[in-house]
Amino acid sequence: MNGRYRYLFSPLRIGPVTLANRVVFSAHLTNYATDGMPSAQHAAYYAARAAGGAGLIITEEHSTHPTDWPYEKLIHGFHPEVVAGYRRITEAVHAHGVPIFAQLNHNGGQASSMYSRLPVWAPSPVPDPLFREVPKAVSVAEIDEIVAGYARVATHCRQGGFDGVELQCSHSSIVRGFLSPATNLRDDDYGGPLENRARLLLRLVKAVREAIGPGMALGVRLCGDELIEGGTTIDEAVRVARWVEATGDVDYINTSIGVATSTLYMIEASMSIPPGYAMFIPSAIRKAVDLPVVGVGRFKDPLQADRALAEGHADLIGVVRGQIADADFVAKARAGRAGEIRTCLSCNQECVGRMGLNRWLGCIENPRTGKESVPLPHPVRRGRRVVVVGGGPAGLQAAATAAQRGHDVVLLERQPTTGGQVSVAASVPSRAEFLDVVRNALAECHRYGVDVRTGVTATAEEIAALRPEAVVLATGARPTPPHWAGGLDRVVDVRDVLEGRAAPEGEVCVIDDLGFHQATSVAELLADRGCSVRISTSGMVVGQDLGVTLDMETFNVRAAAKGIAQTTDEVVLEAAADTETSGVRLRMLKHTTGATAEVRFDWVVCATHQAPVDELWQELSGTADFEVHRVGDCVAPRRAHAAVVEGHRVAVAL
Repeated sequence: MNGRYRYLFSPLRIGPVTLANRVVFSAHLTNYATDGMPSAQHAAYYAARAAGGAGLIITEEHSTHPTDWPYEKLIHGFHPEVVAGYRRITEAVHAHGVPIFAQLNHNGGQASSMYSRLPVWAPSPVPDPLFREVPKAVSVAEIDEIVAGYARVATHCRQGGFDGVELQCSHSSIVRGFLSPATNLRDDDYGGPLENRARLLLRLVKAVREAIGPGMALGVRLCGDELIEGGTTIDEAVRVARWVEATGDVDYINTSIGVATSTLYMIEASMSIPPGYAMFIPSAIRKAVDLPVVGVGRFKDPLQADRALAEGHADLIGVVRGQIADADFVAKARAGRAGEIRTCLSCNQECVGRMGLNRWLGCIENPRTGKESVPLPHPVRRGRRVVVVGGGPAGLQAAATAAQRGHDVVLLERQPTTGGQVSVAASVPSRAEFLDVVRNALAECHRYGVDVRTGVTATAEEIAALRPEAVVLATGARPTPPHWAGGLDRVVDVRDVLEGRAAPEGEVCVIDDLGFHQATSVAELLADRGCSVRISTSGMVVGQDLGVTLDMETFNVRAAAKGIAQTTDEVVLEAAADTETSGVRLRMLKHTTGATAEVRFDWVVCATHQAPVDELWQELSGTADFEVHRVGDCVAPRRAHAAVVEGHRVAVAL
């Protein structure tokens, strides 16, 4: 056992199941299902985390009824045909000596009839703010049908070789809907006082225990605070936890915070929310019950998890995104190599963000996440001499992957340090953790023996002098002024501000053409420096893609506190110098009305599209006597995930 961690690697018994350590790979969506069935990718994905040392794996939710089909790629656990897929998953995980539980759920009113073509079921006809569909209030007979559905799926899980099941009664669940006074408006035996609202949960506990018998573990995941007006609070959650324990049928309690549609940004919090932010929930429940309690809430490193255990907040720690980013999270910590863990950024771009776009789960810094079932090809030939030009995320990933696969790699970076635009992006408020994507990749480069040379401006002659067999160009992108800028000195790019070439002051207009962190981050930075800031966008929402990564709500709170104004549906037609003030006059068009107006600012900062830095590619392509590849922004300026994926893809093909 690694002596640095007092509790993390101690065993724990959950009912009939013994865990080797306290790290749980908690349930989360993957979008890996095919036609409602578990897939080979499920088995490979969970097996990778088992091989990486997780103490317990809890799969994503398994739908318990045909009315529950909130998203397309959901496992339909109520079909008997799932059992064969279950066995593939459990056998793959058990091969590594790790127990695996299945989570059972009916999403209730937090769903859509788009796929099922059936009415959405809920305790009361309260429309969900995200899906905006009025659900059907279930009858008592339909409640009986829900209970039978859970028991049916629990039986399938037993037949499929799972070691336990978990009842999802938190963020997105019909059970949470019944427990919450905000969504349960019934006046029968299932509504009103908490005792009635908990009736469905207690019936499910009894029915599922009967279905799985004493040889499997049973857990319940509770929401400790919905963070909505009139919703469940920690006091009610503690009372429910006591009732759950009193049944004698439950072996552990898992925890959660928020509601999956109203306060989702707190369930899967981005880097703007402090780690451990939800720890008050398991802490309160653990004081009230003797059952083991799982705590969650943006745990990034094993020391943080061990500290939460040491302080008595929880008995187990759910680490999801940390193990999505690095399947070997636990094994590296146990071996005393925690510094090698590819720490999660909590950027939500390729995990949570992809789910919101109905895509399979991935990771911005781990190109293998979501592709575990697809074996990598063998290198064309090991030991090739590879030169990578550019030390941003694309170049670092290409270099690390190439070196890991046995090549001799030199990386050339013209700046004194590696990082590229990521280093700049991480310098703004609430974005420091984004730098981990560079720090992690650079650490891998050093670990696998990449010769990293900074302060080197690569030329075609210098590259040729290194006698490479393959060259990977990751030379990035440069800012380009918008067509209307008119060459004015006080119309600058976001990068000009962040890289210190411009220091706007006074009244500043930030133009948001990209709909992401570029505009909102520089706006916060300038507001912190004392500027009066207005963000203008041609879209209907400032920073519209922040909604996908769950950053929208927290940005708007900060923007309001900092006095940042936001205007939408606005296009800049022309910029002209204001000779009286040395500022800038913008002529702006409102799309919806066709009206134009002239507005004066001291400075204008543009978050607009960049241009590839591809001169070296143009010089080498088709003329060099070695392979030449390009990746990332020098192909086409995009976001960091594209750079990492392309860097990995090219290196794998070498």
